[in-house]
Formats: sequence, structure tokens, C-alpha cells
Amino acid sequence: MTDEKLSHLDEEGRAHMVDVGAKADTERSATARGEVILRAETLALIRQGLMKKGDVLTVAQLAGIMAAKRTSELIPLCHPLALTQVEVSLELDDHLPGVQIYASARLVGKTGVEMEALTAVSVAALTVYDMVKAVEKTARIHNIRLVEKHGGRSGDVINE
Repeated sequence: MTDEKLSHLDEEGRAHMVDVGAKADTERSATARGEVILRAETLALIRQGLMKKGDVLTVAQLAGIMAAKRTSELIPLCHPLALTQVEVSLELDDHLPGVQIYASARLVGKTGVEMEALTAVSVAALTVYDMVKAVEKTARIHNIRLVEKHGGRSGDVINE
């Protein structure tokens, strides 16, 4: 355990938004991933384009990108950020079986983009769930995590 205090708590222990005004703008990026576990039959329906709500992977990709851009509206203490790039990709994986979801976010700014990448994966996963729930009630969103982040005072972190 470190002696560093939690940055989102003030001296009285109340939550507050961190003042990043004095920090220098630097290049920052983050990548996150997660999975949606499905039955093989559901995966086959997605692959064949037979889901009633439409193209599951494209809709989930767009939902993830939109979510990254709105992270500060969803997570109370996140700063609104001027993202320079958000990428979301979804891949069908027969070994899960299910969908692998990857998201990355970039910017030049005063604070990191980990929450934006994680939010993109989370909302993309929720969108997959929403689009398959008519044919599968057992879909599971699983293992959403930060894969890596670069830039900022804390430097690079690589978890996978």
C-alpha cells in the first residue's frame, strides 16, 4: 500500500473533482478490453447477420465510441475531455464463445483517458447484450479491464 492519498477526496474526506489546471498538456492514451460470453448458437446468428435488431457488432462499436465521448456525463468526477481518437473493435470468438471487445482512447491533455476506454468497452458490451437478449437470456458481460495506459505523471502502465 502506498502513502499517497486518494486524489478525489478533499482534506475532510469528501468527494471532489481534481483541479488539473496547473498540469501540462501531454499525449495520453489508454486501451481496455472485455468480453460478452454467449452460446455458440447466438454467436452463429450474429455471424450470419440474423439478429432481429440488426448488425450487432457495428451498432455496439458505434455505441462504444459515443459512450467514450460522454464519459464525464456518466462518471461523476471525470473531467470532460477533448478526445482526439476513439477506436472500438469487436471480434467474434468461437473459443469463448462470445465477443471480444477492445477500445482505445487518445488525447493531448491534462488528464488520462482510462475511464473513456473502459466506458467504451462497457457500453459496447451492454449494447451486445441488448441486441441478443431476445434470443439469449444467459449472455454474460465479463472481465472488463484496463489493458494499458501511456502518458501523464504516473507514466506507462501495462497490465496485459
